[in-house]
Amino acid sequence: MNTTISVIKADIGSIGGHIRPSKRLLDSVEEYVRQHQKGLLIDHRVSYTGDDIAILCTHNLGAENEKVHGLAWDAFKAGTEVARDQGLYGAGQDLLKDAFSGNVKGLGPAVAEIEFEERPNEPFLLFAADKTDPGAYNLPLYLAFADPMYCAGLILSPGMFKGFRFDIMDVSYTEADKVISLNAPEELYDIAALLRDPERFVVEAIYSRDTGEQAVSVSTTRLHNIAGKYTGKDDPVMLVRVQGSFPATGEVLGPFHIGAYVAGFMRGSHNGPLMPVPLNSPVSFFDGPPVVSCAAYCVHEGRLTSAADAFDHPFWDYIRSRVSEKAVEIRRQGFFGNAMLPYSELEYGGIVKKLEDLEERFQFR
Repeated sequence: MNTTISVIKADIGSIGGHIRPSKRLLDSVEEYVRQHQKGLLIDHRVSYTGDDIAILCTHNLGAENEKVHGLAWDAFKAGTEVARDQGLYGAGQDLLKDAFSGNVKGLGPAVAEIEFEERPNEPFLLFAADKTDPGAYNLPLYLAFADPMYCAGLILSPGMFKGFRFDIMDVSYTEADKVISLNAPEELYDIAALLRDPERFVVEAIYSRDTGEQAVSVSTTRLHNIAGKYTGKDDPVMLVRVQGSFPATGEVLGPFHIGAYVAGFMRGSHNGPLMPVPLNSPVSFFDGPPVVSCAAYCVHEGRLTSAADAFDHPFWDYIRSRVSEKAVEIRRQGFFGNAMLPYSELEYGGIVKKLEDLEERFQFR
């Protein structure tokens, strides 16, 4: 059976600042999708990570389908009205355009989609991050799909011996999608040279070189490129098919134990360690730290199982403790040095205006 998995995510309102959506807001999005999905979706789930709501759905209409995207857009619009009625913070924050134009890409919501012919068993992972940007997935994907130190399957599983193709997007280019395809392992150093700069170069998709099938889809939306100013961090979603000719679930999860420093945290203008958290977790410390959840599913004839919470395990409690230590240490630096993003990536308008004003006061001597 040919199946498409789509996940569309947006921040449309939150309790007490950037904490989490209200129950009424979540229920309104769920109810809208449930009432309007007939004849369109096979199955769906609604969840949240931090202050972002994600609509996961299955269908057989292919990627970038206007009706599927339109349903998600309308559900978020309906939810925005509830958020406004409740006086939630940032109501409709990620809906950056006034009207739907056939595809939510470029309108604010983050989108990841994979279309494939179902295997006899079809497991996949849904990652949802908050208070960070799409480059946060660069290092985990590199390690899980190109490094045998983290992915034993690259040397143990014949289906992975040929490696994987990385499609990498230059997200700083706004005139069109600017993408390069590089093969691992032959072009491993080239891949590393790009992925070291996660604010500019982002993994968009990964394909098996053995079967040609897509393994990974990452949302690559940069909100400041759409709005022209800081409106919130990009909070990316990612779909990863696992097992068989793809890395095993544990090989994809493993690199997240690093808690790598990524862009985000307070006002989208700092660096902080990426913390793996249970499903439906809020954010807290310094509007963070940057968090990522992982819901594991199987899909059969388009029907989803219940979600297994991949980061709800005693091991990840230990990792969260370590990541908390990293978060406290970098926050001790306050505004200084690597604790805050460089000028080229500062998204909060106040300091940019301040630096522009100070520039005029410099004198030559």
